[in-house]
Amino acid sequence: MELPVIDLAPYLAIADAGNRGSESTKRASGLTELCHEVSRLLKETGALLVKDPRCTAEDNDRFIDMMEKYFEKPAEFKRLQERPFLHYQVGVTPEGVEVPRSLVDEEMQEKLRAMPKEHQPLTPKGPDPKWRYMWRVGPRPSKTRFQELNSEPVIPEGFPEWKETMDSWGYKMISAIEAVAEMAAIGFGLPKDAFTSLMKQGPHLLAPTGSDLKRYGQEGTVFAGYHYDLNFLTIHGRSRFPGLNIWLRNGEKIEVKVPIGCLLIQTGKQVRDMSTNFHCLMMMVLLVKWPANQVVCCSW
Repeated sequence: MELPVIDLAPYLAIADAGNRGSESTKRASGLTELCHEVSRLLKETGALLVKDPRCTAEDNDRFIDMMEKYFEKPAEFKRLQERPFLHYQVGVTPEGVEVPRSLVDEEMQEKLRAMPKEHQPLTPKGPDPKWRYMWRVGPRPSKTRFQELNSEPVIPEGFPEWKETMDSWGYKMISAIEAVAEMAAIGFGLPKDAFTSLMKQGPHLLAPTGSDLKRYGQEGTVFAGYHYDLNFLTIHGRSRFPGLNIWLRNGEKIEVKVPIGCLLIQTGKQVRDMSTNFHCLMMMVLLVKWPANQVVCCSW
């Protein structure tokens, strides 16, 4: 199965015009079917590709260029940005720290063994051999009980373009997520801002990963073990290397191929749990407010 590509340009044009019009004008714009398609894909498959004219291939390349420059630095340099006392919620997470749940969760392991052979994920032999960088994007709440999720950013020396590049790409991907969230809300028959209103001041996270193929380039190496995200939605930029597999809601395993200029969006556990019982969707979102307002932006 190939994931469909949803072009956000028609919705963005109408939404911008709709800021000067009424809600009924927006709904009568002829994009209702497209919104239904977005909500259906998120509910039934848990993944879709989007093309957002505000997120260009040049933006994606600029971000990857900088991250490749960073990740190829020596380990002793990168560890200067390590913040284990903040649970690695900002700065760098070295290789060998993140342990995929599929390695330790017996219930998940049993579920994976029950899958058809062609859809079973490879079993990792230990912690992930990848590095990750955590960068928060967007305004922070003035008061919070989750300080590690709202700590000061960590900027490596020798990268004067770091903050502008990270914030620029992060804000662009969040804008794409907000458009998809609005379209999904309309498709589900909810107010347009049902999801985006809960995303305000959330601990939105840009979390690029880097892997050393010279050290870990053997066939069968698992850089990121089978897992699911706890957040609302996850958005991925396009990588320069293949190898990302995802599992659809029906258990089918597919290798993702992101076209140039496109982004991959996946549902987090909150959306999957909520869509299991759609009648409880609004109640669940409102009750689980602080984790529900997190958007994770990844580059794999």
